[in-house]
Amino acid sequence: MNVFSERIKQLRLSLGINQVEFGRRLGVSKQCISNWENGNIQPSIDMLKKIAGTFKVSSDFLLGLDDLRSLDVTALTTEQLFHIQALINDITANR
Repeated sequence: MNVFSERIKQLRLSLGINQVEFGRRLGVSKQCISNWENGNIQPSIDMLKKIAGTFKVSSDFLLGLDDLRSLDVTALTTEQLFHIQALINDITANR
């Protein structure tokens, strides 16, 4: 399995959706999702952008060119940001 295959499967599972639902969201078949996750085929560039948008990650992350993940926090209040930072601190302190 390649990095792309592993990452889309992990991200799909993190959303708690199956291949059928993921395919429905992208407008492709379950078989297509299965082929991506098994490393049999790669998506088109347009589909790669759609997948990245669905998961809110960069295409570089999906392709394994970058391990940096980010969250869109632009709509959060300062107080909400402090809560998220506290959670991150707690999680990383327990590694």
